[in-house]
Amino acid sequence: MRTRAAVIREPKQDGWEIIDVDIDDPKPGEVQVKLAATGLCHSDEHLLTGDLQFETYPLMGGHEGAGVVTKVGQGVTDVEEGDHVVLAFIPACGVCPPCSEGLQNLCDNGAGLLSGRAISDDGFRVHTPDGDPVGTMCLLGTFAPYVTVHQSSVVKIDEDIPLDKAALLGCGVCTGWGSATEIGGTREGDVVVVVGIGGIGINSVQGASAAGARVIVAVDPVEFKREKAVEFGATHTCESMDDAMGLVGELSRGRMADVVILTMGVVEGKDLLPGLLLTGKGRRCVVVGLGEMTAVDAQVSILDLAMQQKTLQGAIFGGVGPRKQIPHLLHQYRAGTLKLDELVTATYRLEEINQGYQDMRDGKNIRGVIIYDEQDW
Repeated sequence: MRTRAAVIREPKQDGWEIIDVDIDDPKPGEVQVKLAATGLCHSDEHLLTGDLQFETYPLMGGHEGAGVVTKVGQGVTDVEEGDHVVLAFIPACGVCPPCSEGLQNLCDNGAGLLSGRAISDDGFRVHTPDGDPVGTMCLLGTFAPYVTVHQSSVVKIDEDIPLDKAALLGCGVCTGWGSATEIGGTREGDVVVVVGIGGIGINSVQGASAAGARVIVAVDPVEFKREKAVEFGATHTCESMDDAMGLVGELSRGRMADVVILTMGVVEGKDLLPGLLLTGKGRRCVVVGLGEMTAVDAQVSILDLAMQQKTLQGAIFGGVGPRKQIPHLLHQYRAGTLKLDELVTATYRLEEINQGYQDMRDGKNIRGVIIYDEQDW
């Protein structure tokens, strides 16, 4: 099948290029999905900046989407044609050692996230019209209206859920919510600080609110994002972590935060020191945002970390497997405790993807969403 897609040909290029690509039919264990929508996540921005680099170029971006299954390969048992599904950027096979231990967000199939290759055979399911292979972001490549992916990357959902909203569960919503509730372990009465109010941070705010946090401090230099954070449950806002120090100290009576979540678009080594200083004794600082992939330097007070018994914790997909988290959060959406509709600041056509990312850089979007042909879903 030939279709249009947004690709990059090399790291650090100026913007996304729209080209024709050929999408293969599904092989055994795979499905083809016609997408309704895909989110414009900051992780794909890392492809343009070169913070994330893949093995194969050109690379078809996108890793946050939902749609309808159109074809299934041999041996597929999880879904059938016509099913509505969310594509999860972390696959969950259910049988590898991490999955069998309840750590589906660390599924061994995720080892190829930066390869651009298919799970089944280490091959490619997308090619240029000339036959050259095209890699796919996070085993998906949702910056095209059709994808062929492994069944471990799709989660069936009920058909009454709007697909353009369900798409956000493929990455940002699950990652943000779980980073506050599961990895962060937010409890009733806690003081929580969320640094960076984008597509992930805003969901950490509403996750902390749902968990019963007494104080939620949203930190972001952009006034629009701070205002949105209040709509999603933040009790206080600050422009920077330095500004938040005194406020958090006052609100916690000197004990500082129970949970600090670093979800800024780019996390640098220097950000860990203030993050941990905002963290109280015996409490946790969760690192969610990505940094430059070769960066290894970090500023941490070893004395503070050891003597105050603090935890510096990484997080992927919110610490919960997609097959558990996605249905759980859709239940929260139906119950009115999870806001999805309000997350979408603006929608775009595929051809407008560069404008969408510029709006993200300019601080205009909480989450931009590309909408494909609505009459087809």
